Amino acid sequence: MSLTWAGENNDYTKELPTVLPEAEFNAMTDAQTLRAAMKGFGTNEEAIIDILCYRSNAQRQSISKAFTLQFNRDLIADFKSELSGNFKKLILSLMMPPEVHCAKLLNKAMKGVGTNEDVLVEVFFSRPYDDIARIALAYECLYNTPLEKDVREDTSGPFQQLLLNALQRKSDQTSGHGDFAYDPVKAQEDARNLYTAGEGRIGTDENVFVDVFGFAAQCRRQTSEMFKMYKKISGKTIEQALKSEMSGDLLHGLKDIVEIVHNRPAFFAHRLELAMKGLGTNDNALIRIIVDRSEIDLVNIKSEYERIYCKTLLSSVQSETSGDYRRALICLIKTADD
Repeated sequence: MSLTWAGENNDYTKELPTVLPEAEFNAMTDAQTLRAAMKGFGTNEEAIIDILCYRSNAQRQSISKAFTLQFNRDLIADFKSELSGNFKKLILSLMMPPEVHCAKLLNKAMKGVGTNEDVLVEVFFSRPYDDIARIALAYECLYNTPLEKDVREDTSGPFQQLLLNALQRKSDQTSGHGDFAYDPVKAQEDARNLYTAGEGRIGTDENVFVDVFGFAAQCRRQTSEMFKMYKKISGKTIEQALKSEMSGDLLHGLKDIVEIVHNRPAFFAHRLELAMKGLGTNDNALIRIIVDRSEIDLVNIKSEYERIYCKTLLSSVQSETSGDYRRALICLIKTADD
């Protein structure tokens, strides 16, 4: 059972995925079904959805290997040839191992037109260290360059150091919940250091904020306690303090980290709403979050989405997407209770 710190409730909450491993799984049979779905004229998208959206990522990797073994063909290459549009993007994302998916997201965020700071913060600060280490390894295998090197080349200033701190953090001294050991004395010390570096002086020592926040996501319980202590010392919330002391990418990144610490499912619910709000839909964000969280805590995210926005995630996705793409997303989001 995976647990996540729910800072607003001062407790650990069970993480609930929407996608679970298929109990009666047979990789060879699934591979045969997928081959039949793409063989000859036309493609049976429904058959593809019925298999891939109801299998765990590990099972999808087994299907891919079975497909090559039986038919001497590359399943991913066949998907690229037979599918199109957002449905193709979604299926290809589902077929990537999680660390490969995240590594590609990071590369695109840094090497595309401009730098997508939202994706960088989302990947670096919503995961335990062990996941980050696997992503860094996958990144170097894919691009033949260390992730740290590209972070240094494509970001700058305090925001760069914030990311490097997250990348370089240690995985020891954990509490058993995938969280660094809770240290209330350190939480109080960090709160005082933040106050002294910001509101307690003329000007702001951004390096102190970067040092403290670089490790914030690794012990959300301790960081949540630090935020409470900060308010006692300052009289302001940490969000108010950041807004008055920071600006630009660093402010944006630190505010995101605060939101992740307070309530990670609510953070992703907010990101999903932003992806669908207004004119047009940010399908890249929609695919990224739903694929990435479907085997972690998408049930929790759905619950927070409904609590915050008084509508279901399913209804929003249904109204903002269409066709096979919509059907696949709905299958990933739905559970037996929906």
